[in-house]
This record gives sequence, C-alpha cells and structure tokens, in this order.
Amino acid sequence: MSYTLYYSPGAASLALHWMLIELGAPFEVIKVDIDKDEQRSPAFLAINPAGHLPVLMVDGKVHAEAAAMLMLIAERDPEGRFDVPAGSSERADYLQRMFFLANTVQPAFRAWFYPHEPAGPEHAVAVKTMAQARLETAFTRMDANLADGRAYMLGARVTALDFMATMLIRWSRNMPRPATDWPRLKIYADRMRAMPSLREVHVREGLTDWIGG
Repeated sequence: MSYTLYYSPGAASLALHWMLIELGAPFEVIKVDIDKDEQRSPAFLAINPAGHLPVLMVDGKVHAEAAAMLMLIAERDPEGRFDVPAGSSERADYLQRMFFLANTVQPAFRAWFYPHEPAGPEHAVAVKTMAQARLETAFTRMDANLADGRAYMLGARVTALDFMATMLIRWSRNMPRPATDWPRLKIYADRMRAMPSLREVHVREGLTDWIGG
C-alpha cells in the first residue's frame, strides 16, 4: 500500500495530508506551487488533465476529488479507524453529509475565493455576496447537526467526514463571519484543533494561522 499526495499548503489536500499522518500510513508528498501555476504545467496536466489539486496516487494509480479520496483512504485502512462501512447504521448520514460538504460547501468557497470565475470580474462583488450567504446558511445547518451534543459530525468518533469538515471550517477563518462564530461549530473546531496530527500537518505545510486559536 503506497500513497503519493500532490498538494498545495492549506488547500483541499490538507484534509488528505492530515488523515495520512493520523493513520500513520506510508506516503510521499509533492508540493505543487499554485502561485506559479504549476498545476497547469505540462508535467502536472499529464498526471491530472483537469489541472486541479489534490491528486493522490494510490499504488501508482491517479485519483482526484478530495471527499472521494478521504473515503477511499478510510476504506483502505486495515483497522477501519475513520471508515463508515456499507451496511452500518451511520452510512446514509455519512454519505449525505460528505456530499453536502463536497457539492454545496466547497463550491461556495470556490466562489468566495475566486469570485471572478462564475460571471467575470465585473460581477465579482455580487458573486462574493451570494457565496457568503450560502456559506453562512451551510454553517447554520452544520451547527444544527451538532445540537444533540455529539462530539463529532456523526457521533462519538472521528470519521473521514471530520477531516473534510474541519478543513472547510478552517477556510472560513478570514471571512466576515467565520464558521467558528456558530457556538457548536466553535466547540467542535476547538476539539479537532487539539488533535496533534492537525498541528503536525500545519507544521509540515508551513502554516501558522488558525491552529493556535
């Protein structure tokens, strides 16, 4: 079992990098400098023609899409520590919440960070305003999911879903109203931030913000 992760510090690859550290799985990392558009270089496009990060090589085969890769890594762990297997009582909720993060929350962040993409620079302000509204609605929904006092997104234990959720909460840190303004999400985020592996991935990626408070 071997993994090679193509990553950019703080990007969607962070959740994968973090989970691999937490699992103690053998892996290599290759940094792709998006500030230099290395994700559009011929060498990278030969690996992933979409030109997107992250990319994970699993036993020599290319895989993409962060949420799908988190689920794959969890399934491949011999101990199943972060997996929610088919047939379990949590499986439907796990799939629904993971797809919500990947299909609703992550695209809204894309619009927030790159508001010129959907409709051109002249509409960037409107796009960003809509993205903020969508994200705040999502944070309200995520906060409500924790209303029963559960420690993690699905209940009493960490699953692949939590790596994705925490990464997205981190992305909101410089927004006018970050996810941690929601009281239950703040408690949840603080619990996840206490994990040594999250601190370790910040060190490895050269990130210094958010982890300390």
